[in-house]
Amino acid sequence: MEIDALRRFVKVAELASFTRAAEHLGLSKARVSMAVQALEADVGSRLLQRSTRAVRLTPDGEEFLARARQLVSDADELASLFQAPSSLRGRVRVDMPQSLARSTFIPRLPELLAAHPHLDVQLSTTDRRVDVIREGFDCVLRVGKLEESGLVARRLGEMPMMNCASPAYLKKHGTPRTLDDLDDHLVVHYSIRFGTDTPGFEYREGSVYRERAMRSVITVNSTDSYRAACLAGLGIIQSPRMGLLPSVTTGELVEILPRHTCQPLPVSIVHAHGRQMPRHVRVVMSWIAEILKTQLA
Repeated sequence: MEIDALRRFVKVAELASFTRAAEHLGLSKARVSMAVQALEADVGSRLLQRSTRAVRLTPDGEEFLARARQLVSDADELASLFQAPSSLRGRVRVDMPQSLARSTFIPRLPELLAAHPHLDVQLSTTDRRVDVIREGFDCVLRVGKLEESGLVARRLGEMPMMNCASPAYLKKHGTPRTLDDLDDHLVVHYSIRFGTDTPGFEYREGSVYRERAMRSVITVNSTDSYRAACLAGLGIIQSPRMGLLPSVTTGELVEILPRHTCQPLPVSIVHAHGRQMPRHVRVVMSWIAEILKTQLA
């Protein structure tokens, strides 16, 4: 029984797909299928139930999966036990918000890959909530409240927020000095699912956060579009301070109502590896946490 065969079986079981497992492993679908068939022959039992629509674990497969995961994790850890940092190998599939990837992490990737030249980083950038297990991600950087998922989450901190508008917008509509002034203003409305919520301006009152109903002429569903709409003079936005500060420094945007910012956004790394995490995944997660350490509250 080979570790590589176990690794391929685990990935097929996690993704419920030979095709997606092959893409994740960088192999052909045929090689993955042959490895799983050989493994089933070795153990003398069918581990996966295949159909034209789905791949499911059999009862024997469910029992086998837990032990296989442990064996693969132990083998990876053992193989890297005495390796120098520069010899660290492995593919790490990461997902994070578009704006953070563009402004914060991609510019720093050369440093990570210079220290670990044999790492293969697959970086997905999207504002939607990906399915960590079904889509085969090793770790996901989440901004915002976490949903109950059964995954392991490591809280990194919180993002302080900022209110901004463009100089052109403020020239046309005036600069709001109080919350009541917002009655004469517009916000750019951010909504992942159009039509499920209404535009508003969030602010703190005592120990609670409240939302003031606002007018909006545009709704967007990505952070890049959110910022672009603000730069175009279409309304006020409330966004993480670390992302807006460079534009405020250059004069592209102007901070407004600094005493009335919205609730900070929690930032977490989410993964499904449990305690036995491959070393190359742990290195990438530590790199992410280190970069954000000085920027989060």
